[in-house]
Amino acid sequence: MELKNPRWGYFRIISGTVLGGVLGFYLMHRAELKYKEMWKQKLIKYEEEMNKRKNLEGSDDLQESL
Repeated sequence: MELKNPRWGYFRIISGTVLGGVLGFYLMHRAELKYKEMWKQKLIKYEEEMNKRKNLEGSDDLQESL
């Protein structure tokens, strides 16, 4: 298929490159947000676990002193 006007071909290449870049950026942005949220939830869970351990150790110290 031969194009009569090469501008149409250039337009297709440039628009495909721009749209592909925008789509790629959007997908990576979404992946990054999901990854950050996953680690935020893991951090919250870890902090809760550490607080429980700290409270248990504190209650053991109180029982030993009595």
